[in-house]
Amino acid sequence: MKVLVKGLLGAVALAGFSLPAYAATTLTIATVNNGQMIVMQKLTDDFTKANPDIKLNWVTLEENVLRQKVTTDVATKGGQFDIYTEGNYEVPIFAKKGWLVPLDKLGADYDADDLLPAIRAALSYDGKLYAAPFYGESWMMMYRKDLMDKAGLKMPERPTWDFVREAADKMTDKAAGVYGICLRGKPGWGENMAFLTSMANTDGARWFDEKWAPQLNSPEWKKTLDFYVSMMKADGPPGASSNGFNENLALFNDGKCGMWIDATVAASFVSDPKQSKVADKVGFALAPDAGLGDHGNWLWTWSLAIPASSKNVDAAQKFISWATSKHYLDLVASKEGIANVPPGTRTSLYKNPEYLTAAPFAQMTLASMNAADTAHPTVKPAPYTGGQFVGIPEFQGIGTDVGQDFSAALAGSMSVDDALAKAQASTEAAMKKAGYPK
Repeated sequence: MKVLVKGLLGAVALAGFSLPAYAATTLTIATVNNGQMIVMQKLTDDFTKANPDIKLNWVTLEENVLRQKVTTDVATKGGQFDIYTEGNYEVPIFAKKGWLVPLDKLGADYDADDLLPAIRAALSYDGKLYAAPFYGESWMMMYRKDLMDKAGLKMPERPTWDFVREAADKMTDKAAGVYGICLRGKPGWGENMAFLTSMANTDGARWFDEKWAPQLNSPEWKKTLDFYVSMMKADGPPGASSNGFNENLALFNDGKCGMWIDATVAASFVSDPKQSKVADKVGFALAPDAGLGDHGNWLWTWSLAIPASSKNVDAAQKFISWATSKHYLDLVASKEGIANVPPGTRTSLYKNPEYLTAAPFAQMTLASMNAADTAHPTVKPAPYTGGQFVGIPEFQGIGTDVGQDFSAALAGSMSVDDALAKAQASTEAAMKKAGYPK
C-alpha cells in the first residue's frame, strides 16, 4: 500500500498537478465577553466555510481587562492581536496616533452609507473609517411591569430621578430577594463611571470647566453621588460595588431587579424567554433626567478595528466586513430570531417592519441614540466631547482611578465626601502631569 500511494503521488507530480493546500492565516481577535460577541463566535462557521484559508483565534476578556490589554498592545505595537474590539472612545484617539489601519477594503457590497450617521462619524478620523460597528447603544430604563403595578405606580415615558427613587423604595422586597434598582457599581471608566458620568450630566455636572480645571468637588457631582449611594444602599442588591453590565443583566433576568438603567443593547436579552425568567413582564422607558435636557444620553459602539502592527490586514478586513455586514444581521435573525440581531448600527434595520414588530424596544433605542449629543454632553460649557466619557487620552487612567473611589463609597469603605475629595485630588494631579491646559 505504501508503494502504491508513493507511486500515485509521484505520478501526480510528474503530470504537473498538485494536491489542494491552503496556507492558513490565523487571525487573533480580542473581544469583550458580552452576549452579542458570544453569539458571533458561535456563528463563525459561516465565515470560515467561505474562507477556509483563514483560522480564528479568540481571546475573550472581561471589559476592564480587554481595555487594558488592547491599549498596551496598540501603544507598544506589540502585534499580539489582528483585530481589536473597541469603542468610539478609543478609535479616534488611536487613529490620530497612527495606531489603526483605515478600513478601505470592506468590499463593494458592504454599504457603508447604510451605517447610522452618528455611529459612522464616531468611528471615523480625517474622513476615513477606522473601525466598523458591531452594535451601537445608548442607555434606557428597563423595568418589571408587574412590580410597577404592584407598587401602584405608572412608569412615565421619561421618568425623573425622583420618580426612580420612589419606585425603587416601593418595589424593594428584600425578604423575597427582589431589589428595586440595579445599577453599575464595578469600578472602571467604562463600567461604573459610564453610568455615573451620564447620571451626573443629567444633574448639570461636568468633569472639567472651560480651562480644564477638574470639577469633581462641585455641588452637582455631590448631588449625583449622594443620590446614587443612598438609593443603592436602600434598594440595591448586596455586593453592588462589584456589579457591572453582565452581573446586573444576570440579576435582572433572574427576577431580582425591579428596575435597571443601562445600555439599550440589553433590551433584547431581558425580553428573550430563552435568557430571561421575566421576559413577558419587561417594560421600557427613556433613561431618567433631572429636567435639564438629554445631556445624559450616551452613545457607544463596540466595534472592530485593526492595529497597524497586524501582519494579516487583508484577512482581518475580510472578517470585519463579514461580522458587521447586512448578511451577518440576516444570519443572526435566522439563527437567533430577528429581535436578537445586533442593534444600533444600520439605518436599514430600523426601516425593517419585521424587526420593528419583533423588537418593542427598537424605536426607543434609536430615539435614545439620536438624542445623544456627544459634541455638547454637559449643561454648562465644557472643553471636551464624549458623553459617558471624556474624549481625551488621559481619561482612561483618570476614569479608572475615580471609579475606584466611587465604588468604595458605594461599598461603604469611604464616605461620599472623602471619595469626591480623593477623586478631585487625583484628577488634578493627572491633568497637571499631562500638561493641561494645553
